[in-house]
Amino acid sequence: MAERIIFHVDANSAFLSWTAAYKVNVLGESLDIRNVPSVVAGDKASRHSIILARSTPAKKFGIRTGEPLFQALEKCPDLVIVPPDYTLYVEASRHFVEMLRQFSPAVEQYSIDEAWVDMTGTERIWGTPRLAAERMRQRIWEELGFTVNIGVSTNKLLAKMAGDFEKPNKVHTLFPEEIQEKLWPLPVRDLFLVGGATEAKLKKMGIYTVGDLAKTDLNVLRKRLGKHGETIWHSANGYNVDIVTPEPPENKGYGNSTTTSRDVTTREYAHQVLLSLCETVAARMRKDGKFGSCLSVHLRTSEFQQYSHQEKLLGATNITGEIFRAACKIFDEAWDGKTPLRQLGVQMTMLTSEAYQQYDLFSELSPVKYERKLRLDEAVDALRDKFGEDVIHRAKFAKDPGSHMMGGLDKARRTGVTKPVPKEIPGDKEE
Repeated sequence: MAERIIFHVDANSAFLSWTAAYKVNVLGESLDIRNVPSVVAGDKASRHSIILARSTPAKKFGIRTGEPLFQALEKCPDLVIVPPDYTLYVEASRHFVEMLRQFSPAVEQYSIDEAWVDMTGTERIWGTPRLAAERMRQRIWEELGFTVNIGVSTNKLLAKMAGDFEKPNKVHTLFPEEIQEKLWPLPVRDLFLVGGATEAKLKKMGIYTVGDLAKTDLNVLRKRLGKHGETIWHSANGYNVDIVTPEPPENKGYGNSTTTSRDVTTREYAHQVLLSLCETVAARMRKDGKFGSCLSVHLRTSEFQQYSHQEKLLGATNITGEIFRAACKIFDEAWDGKTPLRQLGVQMTMLTSEAYQQYDLFSELSPVKYERKLRLDEAVDALRDKFGEDVIHRAKFAKDPGSHMMGGLDKARRTGVTKPVPKEIPGDKEE
């Protein structure tokens, strides 16, 4: 039996590269944002705008992906800011995955700009793993116009770790026999699934490198960190049995959250935000033919404290009004009415493919009324699909119609193509 060979393929600075190429090659703009300090981020007037991608010149100012935009502007006041274009990114991602499938049918997309490819048994077609990876990298550059990093190993974990080595436009291997040399000297924070909180706990235990973690007694880690301690110990030792799964797993829940433009200090404003979130969550559920029977409401205070409450519903539903009514009830029970909030979220879980309701003599909703509400929501969905989501909104949003469907995916990704996009992404010479 052939040894498993897994590639992890990650596009380098994808959002900024794709945006720059579109502006120069399609729109004909003279400024190439790859050559100046620039970032992809939202509206700088919005307090929740963060850096999604950065150019190489921006990196020299210490600007980091994921940091708030206002901090980046303090480092570089002349920073060029371009808004994200998710329609373009989705199109580019589609071409990216199609290219990978030309090398192997077993492709698992991990995010919009990275995927695993099972290359087991393809050596007669593409050559050795290293040669195949170089061929893949070169073809993506020549035909799609952007660079990638490719990690090569015998399992998904090690392939991803290898792909995160030196960037951009590189091929790296991390086979089991290379773990001690290449993986163990790395800071423990570099290990997949080790975040800031876990890193702090590990350092208190005297664990600073991946090698330190790999050599730690597993029972000690279980006692201090629980199941997660066992997971990262296996990762540090290169153990992983996950297979490349071409089809994405079915949704286990539908959630949505938003950071508000101002602090939430009244129930009226909170309910309006919840309604906008319920609109998008319920619409996604109806589109997928799913119904949920457990609703959670998540709150984040202006001091960044987080807490959530949930409630089991009497039935499984995807009706916007029913989800909203339950969300308001949960929120009113959870919030003290005084603490300012900066973020609200809702999530539906316990999904089924069929609706069901429990009715009694005191229920406000009869089977007939329930059916009418469902048909009304479906009619609204049809109108929004055809004419755009802003074609109809509830009276509650009459003064601010732009906020009637908040959070979740960018509006462009919910409403479809808003301008022509290239069949192939033009070249990226700054990677």
